[in-house]
Amino acid sequence: MPDGPETFSPQVLERLADVPRAAWDACAGDENPFVSFDFLSCLEDSGSAAPATGWTPRHIVVKDNATGQILACAPVYLKTHSMGEYVFDWGWAEAYERAGGAYYPKLLCAVPFTPATGPRLLVRGDLPQPLQAELKRLLADTLAGLAERAGVSSFHVNFITDGDAHVLHEALFLPRIGLQYHWKNNAYQSFDDFLNELSSRKRKAIKRERRAVIEAGLSIERLSGSAITEAHWDSMFAFYQDTGSRKWGRPYLNREFFRLLGERLKDRVLLVIAKRPHDDAIIAGALNLIGADALYGRYWGCAEDVAFLHFELCYHQAIEAAIERGLSRVEAGAQGEHKIARGYLPVFTRSAHFIADAGLRDAVAGFCASERRAIEHEFQILVKESPYRQTSDAG
Repeated sequence: MPDGPETFSPQVLERLADVPRAAWDACAGDENPFVSFDFLSCLEDSGSAAPATGWTPRHIVVKDNATGQILACAPVYLKTHSMGEYVFDWGWAEAYERAGGAYYPKLLCAVPFTPATGPRLLVRGDLPQPLQAELKRLLADTLAGLAERAGVSSFHVNFITDGDAHVLHEALFLPRIGLQYHWKNNAYQSFDDFLNELSSRKRKAIKRERRAVIEAGLSIERLSGSAITEAHWDSMFAFYQDTGSRKWGRPYLNREFFRLLGERLKDRVLLVIAKRPHDDAIIAGALNLIGADALYGRYWGCAEDVAFLHFELCYHQAIEAAIERGLSRVEAGAQGEHKIARGYLPVFTRSAHFIADAGLRDAVAGFCASERRAIEHEFQILVKESPYRQTSDAG
């Protein structure tokens, strides 16, 4: 296959359904469930990520001109707001609009409502490495060019891998970092193996939390695949609505999304539920997605307040599941310093931002540089709060 930009044709598509599922997934790979055709189509087909909610698809595909084969792609949306992104640019928007600019609409390459790091510049993994690198550069340049052609203020790429961050930086995207908390599996054979690497005080605290849930008379179940029924999804959606209305004011996902998720990704879903044994009533649940080497915690909610139940379902059960499945880490979602005491240590997250207006770009560049220093300083402080014994390498 000859090299050179003239060999490839980038195209903008207005719905994911215009891309063959197999072609998209050949680029997305099977490591990260969130960039899969099935997950993204659940969001789009349910209307959760759609023009009516401020997420207008503008997906990019790159085709080989000689064969018509899709070699690369990227999930892209035209946004009329900044909700559901978890990389906050409200201050940028306010400053630009005070100066007389129009910050919205903007362009975003990301997985809607999902603060999980993963690939965004998606290239077929069966291509030679030099060609993969060339296609990634072409995707990055295409994103920047699309922002300029569309006349939007900016183009943002959120929760990116280190490799994508490097390519985007070369395409003049500004780098930005954030913090999350992840648990690392040091080849543990059991939850007790993990506990044994903690300081005595932290180990006792976790045991006390788990004991309190048992003493509350609850039973805990982990469900996947066909074991998850529509009744389970009814409960999970109710929990999600309650939590979402309190955290965001308006939940992002609708009931149809959960139905489609159970239909299309049931084997990549891990649902952890708490039940009252005397009446079999589900009183709480936590939804996780299973990747090739990671467990991703996403949504939690409850119908009753039970001490430490949130920690049990979202963190302790996730660790046990990851150990059982031989997964290398648990990513527990956005924010939450309380996760440190439960073995989840701080890690950097990355995003990249193409700012079309020179004045806004200079201001954002200065902000990101200052923010980076503050976050790196915060990271050093948080690392010192590690619950692991000093002889442990779990961090």
